[in-house]
Amino acid sequence: MEPKSFLYEEKDGVGTITLNRPERYNALTFEVYAELGAFFKHLNERESCRVVIITGAGKAFCSGGDVEDIIGELFSRDMKGLLDFTRMTVDLIRSIRGCRKPVIAALNGTVCGAGAAIALASDFRIGNDYAKCAFLFTKVGLSGADMGACFLLPRVVGLTKATELLMLGDFIDAHEALDIGLYNEVVEPEKLLPRVSELAAQLSKGPQFGLMMTKEMLNKAMSFDLETALEAEAQAQAICMQHPDFKESYNAWTEKREPKFQ
Repeated sequence: MEPKSFLYEEKDGVGTITLNRPERYNALTFEVYAELGAFFKHLNERESCRVVIITGAGKAFCSGGDVEDIIGELFSRDMKGLLDFTRMTVDLIRSIRGCRKPVIAALNGTVCGAGAAIALASDFRIGNDYAKCAFLFTKVGLSGADMGACFLLPRVVGLTKATELLMLGDFIDAHEALDIGLYNEVVEPEKLLPRVSELAAQLSKGPQFGLMMTKEMLNKAMSFDLETALEAEAQAQAICMQHPDFKESYNAWTEKREPKFQ
């Protein structure tokens, strides 16, 4: 599957998606939304890819939906047509969260609107100093409840800060995003891709089955009560103990070498 509306390259188990409309600050079109959602589903089954990086070309990560190509066209749609569009946007978030591979958002610049939602749905968010962020949906007269933001953001930064970000829609700079736990790290621009590549390589060498199970449990635990979560984690860990990676880790420890996970 070769994407047409963005770039993809794969090396040493790490697949890199690059949103490639730098002249439009990587704003999303109908085509990009649909193809990106389908591509994450494809990567979920692609055995050669063990870690996914998503980033943007130029000075922005993603500035959200394209005002000219999307928003203007939406005014001509009826309710069914609008719902078709919004369901397509949330399917992209579903595909990112449903991808069993770790997903790293390399935030090379402005992160706003749907771009902020894509970053939020990723497993890791590493930004450079210019990666300001805004969930600016209310700025255009819409709800802050867009593309999973009302579900995911309070779980990442807490209800108080999530309410502020989603209701006001104001930008915060990269270092504030780091301080509130929205970003994992902030680095100098020239260090962004090397740092992301380092993290991706570390994850790629890790136990893929164990990482997959961890992401699956993180997703499920968002709606579990404590008793359900404890039982689910007991079962998940017992399953992992049957996987060859567990024995390989023990053998590597006894032989004083690095484990070679499947």
